[in-house]
Amino acid sequence: MLGHMARTLVVKVTAGADAPERCAQAFTVAATAVAAGVDVSLWLTGESTWFALPGRAQQFDLPHSAPLAELLHVILTSGRVTACTQCAARREIGPDDVLPGVRIAGAAVFVEEALAEGAQALVY
Repeated sequence: MLGHMARTLVVKVTAGADAPERCAQAFTVAATAVAAGVDVSLWLTGESTWFALPGRAQQFDLPHSAPLAELLHVILTSGRVTACTQCAARREIGPDDVLPGVRIAGAAVFVEEALAEGAQALVY
């Protein structure tokens, strides 16, 4: 559907289990874009940083929403997932703790991605 577009979608999710609807919306939009062939970069910040850890997405449950673990799998398979450096450090999460395919990077990388030619950034 959207695979012909040469744009990148950068999605920053700032909520986790503390605001489940906002969190699920971000993951749903990112996974839908990946499924449509869009280049997607999902940023986990704030409480969503916990989903960089193995097993955490499986614990998330929101009625009438796709399972977060499945959405994350789709994004990891064809997109990029980044945990915020400071957010990870505040939660004592290091590079050896995160799921395979998740990187830890900071604001400079987010700004570079968000301001790249053809990029669209969304913050949830």
